Amino acid sequence: MTEMAQRPGNSFDGLGIAPKILGALDRMKFTVPTPIQHKAIPIAIEHKDLIGVAQTGTGKTLAFAIPVIQRLAQQQGRCLVLVPTRELALQVNEVFQQIAPLFGIKTAVIIGGASMHLQLKALRTNPRILVATPGRLVDHMERRTVVLSDVNVLILDEADRMLDMGFLPDIRRILKRIPRNRQTMLFSATIPPEVMSIASAHMKLPVHIEVAPSGTAAERIVQELFIVSKAAKKQLLTKILNCYRGPVLLFSRTKRGAAILNHLLRNKGYSSAEIHSDRSLGQRRQALEGFKAGRYRILVATDIAARGIDVTGIELVINYDLPDDTEHYVHRIGRTGRAGHEGRAISFATPEQGKDVRNIEKLIKTALPIAEHPEFPQEKFIQYTKPQGGFGRGGRKGAKRKYRIRP
Repeated sequence: MTEMAQRPGNSFDGLGIAPKILGALDRMKFTVPTPIQHKAIPIAIEHKDLIGVAQTGTGKTLAFAIPVIQRLAQQQGRCLVLVPTRELALQVNEVFQQIAPLFGIKTAVIIGGASMHLQLKALRTNPRILVATPGRLVDHMERRTVVLSDVNVLILDEADRMLDMGFLPDIRRILKRIPRNRQTMLFSATIPPEVMSIASAHMKLPVHIEVAPSGTAAERIVQELFIVSKAAKKQLLTKILNCYRGPVLLFSRTKRGAAILNHLLRNKGYSSAEIHSDRSLGQRRQALEGFKAGRYRILVATDIAARGIDVTGIELVINYDLPDDTEHYVHRIGRTGRAGHEGRAISFATPEQGKDVRNIEKLIKTALPIAEHPEFPQEKFIQYTKPQGGFGRGGRKGAKRKYRIRP
């Protein structure tokens, strides 16, 4: 069953939300539901399985937090929310914490890199909402310090990213411990075939809500592409940064690249920090909180952080390196233009990356406007032609590929 998005309603009234939660939303200044909230909340409140497809920054977390809290306030049971990264787990928990305490519902965050002692202490308080990354949750399962037999609501948030990060074996182990008679909700910006296979095996006739086609980039984001030689990228980066004054999220393909860029920026006098999987949880939290507070204007990140940075007001996202996975482009640029704000995304591509750019354009169903900088030579993509000759046609093995410059 598929329901395409319509315009959101004028308020949260009429969605089946309990008066006490409506009052909390009023106090939080949430007055108009986003499209995903308007569509998902009534279905989730009816305890139906749900697949929600929506671009990042559209309010997916509140779309499942409201029905979960309302259900737990009415009946026994617990909710498990699985997320791919530590940062996303902390942010999901923050949303729950805005409403759950009103009903005496406790939450716990189960993530790697954090104190196991503190997590055990939190688990002893009988939290009814667990927000966890799969790896650390499996650790607790092996230690028998967490029980999942009373989980009656399961949320898989950013499931595609969890699969990208290799969590499928852990997710399968977790699913075996959760009662089959449960409500399952899956939310993500993209739904590749691998995610759909999990949904079909572990969900009961899910209602499919798509408020934007899978892979659609945010409408309020201005996108630009610079074709630049690898040697000139650092110089172009500083020129672009000097044209903006607001917060900038800068994506590097590798952890080492992120560290090098952060070092370069600091040496040039920019206030910057780095966030990637080689940093400890404390270092990552310090960088993210410093970015939110304005202590750092630039946050250099790898794709592991693309789903965990929920910061309103990021003026510019720069893809210093194009992502390895084309779909990550959508998640990266979705960090800007959030909550109705306008945003801008600038990507660097080397002349050899024409194919990568075309794959991105195919995904987002639009061409990336090519920008030029007056101080840098205009580059063009190299277009490779088929090798001359071939087997069975007088060719020879190992013939070199020739190329020409695309006009």
